[in-house]
Amino acid sequence: MGDAPFHSLPGDPASSARCFWLRADDGLRIRAGHWPAREAAGTVLLFPGRTEYVEKYNELALELNAAGYHVLTLDWRGQGLSDRLIADPRPGHVHAFRDYQRDVVELLVTAGEMSLPRPWHLLAHSMGGAIGLAAMQDGMPVSSAAFSAPMWGLGLSRATIALARVVTTIARHLGHAERAAPRSGGYEPLVLKRTFHENLLTSDGTRFGRMIAEAAAWPELAIGGVTNHWLAEALAECRRLAPLPAPDVPTLVGLGSDERIVSAEAIRQRVERWPEARLMLLPGARHEPLMERDRIRTPFVQAIIAHFAGATRQG
Repeated sequence: MGDAPFHSLPGDPASSARCFWLRADDGLRIRAGHWPAREAAGTVLLFPGRTEYVEKYNELALELNAAGYHVLTLDWRGQGLSDRLIADPRPGHVHAFRDYQRDVVELLVTAGEMSLPRPWHLLAHSMGGAIGLAAMQDGMPVSSAAFSAPMWGLGLSRATIALARVVTTIARHLGHAERAAPRSGGYEPLVLKRTFHENLLTSDGTRFGRMIAEAAAWPELAIGGVTNHWLAEALAECRRLAPLPAPDVPTLVGLGSDERIVSAEAIRQRVERWPEARLMLLPGARHEPLMERDRIRTPFVQAIIAHFAGATRQG
């Protein structure tokens, strides 16, 4: 469908990323991004989290390129530069959580059409972890997977989850499905609403500052909290995924000790029932280990690359 824009901040070095448009089977326009590697150790399919966009992963993609991996990623429907789904573009929204699999299908078709080198590996963060696990359950052809703080449950108490189900059901019946859910962050980008010390994402001041700069410079990429409908769909998807059997794929899961956005308990329970999965605890990490201080982030990135390389050798 042609080239799509890739943003840079003033002073950024030129990126090797190329962005382009995809068209999902329901007609939505999706932005994808590709970082080519000179060598051909394989391809990493990068599934970002909620609120995220292609540019946020430039640093990581270049590291994966240096290790010999092509990187292919996308903006999920309803965020980044992909088509928004409701009149107000600010809150995160999806009509049905399974609709994200439409975006996955287009990304996989594109990877095949581009003849990106195999084996393919999955790297998924937060909401991308829920989408990625569902795609693996559907048979996504990856030789290994790595998850960063996957959203296999929300970081809420059982009482709060029960209340959220009631509130979102009532909201949808009253015609408020597309309004921002209570306490989800409202309509503005969360990084612009919290100080560094209040943020739940990273303890790295420089990378947090980068998030703020990007949200301020590229408001068209940013979103705020979630709609009542998105929250109801996410709760239902986590509940659906929980009892499903573990995919037969070697998997690495990173979890920060200071995680407060997704459910650490759900992650531990899933890994305990996954014979081929290994949990990597990351002391001091908040919700985004891949955006953390180097002393936290570097060992995790190195472990991911080693995990992909090990799966390639075994394959």
